[in-house]
Amino acid sequence: QVQLVESGGGLVQAGGSLRLSCAASGRTSNTYFMAWFRQAPGKEREFVAAINWNNGNTYYADSVKGRFAISRDNAKNTVYLQMNSLKPEDTAVYTCATKRGVLAYVYSAYHYWGQGTQVTVSS
Repeated sequence: QVQLVESGGGLVQAGGSLRLSCAASGRTSNTYFMAWFRQAPGKEREFVAAINWNNGNTYYADSVKGRFAISRDNAKNTVYLQMNSLKPEDTAVYTCATKRGVLAYVYSAYHYWGQGTQVTVSS
């Protein structure tokens, strides 16, 4: 089992920044890929970013490229999502997830999920 706990959400004005954290505990040897997904009200959950825990390779949705950055701290078993130049359309519940095996862009392919943290961007 892997437990994931997100933190760092909140309310920010458009153009501002937030940093989300996702702390992993338990059998973290199962965490090959860590990813962030988000779901806005009335919309499907979508992939935001992912990182390969071992080699640090990163992957982003086109909508956040150049604005968001995913990183990891192996010693702390924590993944971060630095979000800059935030827009109202970034408003969503952000959830981190982890999986073994190959990279996936679909939430259902992941094996463990956190509870989510709300990010609200005001215009």
